[in-house]
Amino acid sequence: MPKMIVSIDEVVIKEVQITKDRTSLGRRPYNDIVIDNLAVSGEHASIRMTGSDVVIEDLNSTNGTYVNGRAVKQQQLHHGDRIEIGKYKIRFMVDNAPAGTFETTQMAKPRPMVTVTVAAPLHAAQAAPEPLEAAPAPEPQGNPSRAASIRVLTGGAAGREVPLTKIVTTIGKPAIAVAAITKRYQGFVVHHVEGGGNPMLNGGIIGPDPMPLKNGDIIELAGTRMQFVQV
Repeated sequence: MPKMIVSIDEVVIKEVQITKDRTSLGRRPYNDIVIDNLAVSGEHASIRMTGSDVVIEDLNSTNGTYVNGRAVKQQQLHHGDRIEIGKYKIRFMVDNAPAGTFETTQMAKPRPMVTVTVAAPLHAAQAAPEPLEAAPAPEPQGNPSRAASIRVLTGGAAGREVPLTKIVTTIGKPAIAVAAITKRYQGFVVHHVEGGGNPMLNGGIIGPDPMPLKNGDIIELAGTRMQFVQV
């Protein structure tokens, strides 16, 4: 019987048997697999089982669904596949699969699901963006993405440049204003995650819906002005 093993920082926190024709995954409590994290959409993805075939489908989530390091809209799963959603990794396993078909994940006693804040706290004197610990975004075959970064223009960290090499990078100050920059196949997008600090993109308010970024765009967040640079 197929199952999902959910882990963070290489520690397993939940195992879910796939027994239904459709299993939902997301941040909202009514999902079959609940991942309480701001990087996860309320209804992020669904897992459909037809006979022995299991397919995962991204439900137009904000930060995307990744299988074995590649962003997918819909993908059939095989024993040992690794799904990445935010900072969480989910291993797909089939009990009757041949032994030795995937690398061993460190196991620990399951513990209650905990809330993991997406944004990393910043020191008061350093209003600079901090990247999440996430797997590097893959380069699309035949259409390699251009390197990008965030350059801090104001504040004590003015002049600092943070490469956007992660799938999701959060910037800002927790409880004040936090935004997330996501690397997608079509380019980078930014959206508001939390806080009431009215983050701005080129003078317009950044809302919860993803907004595309282009070279030279100015982001204002938590009193700091930053520039999106793509070469």
